Amino acid sequence: MAKITLQNLAHSYYPNPKGEDDFALKELNHDWADGEAYALLGSSGCGKSTLLNIISGLLHPSQGRILFDDKDVTQASTADRNIAQVFQFPVVYDTMTVRDNLAFPLKNRGASAQYIQDRVQQIGQMIGMEAELNKRARGLTADAKQKISLGRGMVREDVNALLFDEPLTVIDPHMKWELRTQLKSLHHEFGHTMIYVTHDQTEALTFADKVVVMYDGRVVQIGTPQELFEKPQHTFVGYFIGSPGMNVIPAEITGKTASVHGASLDLNRGYDALSGKVEIGVRPEFVTLTDGPGLPVSIRRVEDVGRHKIVRADLFGTEINIVAGESTSISPDMTKVVFDPAQVNVYVDDWLQTGKAA
Repeated sequence: MAKITLQNLAHSYYPNPKGEDDFALKELNHDWADGEAYALLGSSGCGKSTLLNIISGLLHPSQGRILFDDKDVTQASTADRNIAQVFQFPVVYDTMTVRDNLAFPLKNRGASAQYIQDRVQQIGQMIGMEAELNKRARGLTADAKQKISLGRGMVREDVNALLFDEPLTVIDPHMKWELRTQLKSLHHEFGHTMIYVTHDQTEALTFADKVVVMYDGRVVQIGTPQELFEKPQHTFVGYFIGSPGMNVIPAEITGKTASVHGASLDLNRGYDALSGKVEIGVRPEFVTLTDGPGLPVSIRRVEDVGRHKIVRADLFGTEINIVAGESTSISPDMTKVVFDPAQVNVYVDDWLQTGKAA
């Protein structure tokens, strides 16, 4: 297990990058604590896999350093970094049995036969393949082979870090939930430093202690699921986390008042003069549809998703979402919305503004 430090780290796939736009991974300076589980979350092309491959040693960064427990490993090979990596698609030895696939990393390091037997049995149980341990991998389904890959990545207890690159892509939905739960359980039991790349917010939020949200090659926020939900530091975080995501609405801010197309609403904090692209962000859970005073909206449709209703509405040409209780009655005269002032965030050029307490 290791603390992972990223110092002035950046990467470009161009031989002579001329500016920031040429970098697939913008400059990073972060410490990731020993023994924590992190998820790298973001849409395709945001730099998640690039960063993971730099940490693992499969890719050499254009600039900066990677340190494991304050030891510079930037030039070290993948083997010398003592990490285990599981890829998006299964990598197994078809001619070997499931048991031998799982035992392979331990045999390579000279572990005792008894330890190998016990550990393989434990991992086989964890991935639900005890009954298949003596079967050859050839002929198994893609999701079974990926479970072998996961198991082989987790079989060693002495690694500095476990790295997962969208490992559940080929796993069926029910097994995804079970494997995520088992990975979390393994982390609690053994305390490995884990980094898990995914574009699926459910995977990230249920697996990780801290979620590292990436956008356009940049880390825009690192936080707990609660922090990402309550205080998105960037509008992308608000949009990407939550279902539906945060409403982002153009506004003008004067002190403790936001003006949306001339309609005013109170804020919980005060702000100095703001310049740039100014917007407010509010989660659909903190928007209430009403027939009383509020901002005027036009309802487009109502979606009943069982536990609650999602109201799709138009606010001065901006589409917004409202989450209403399952038993809430939506009537035609509900043509206004109100926002909870304590839950309205202010953004300039997509970044959260702190403001001053009232």
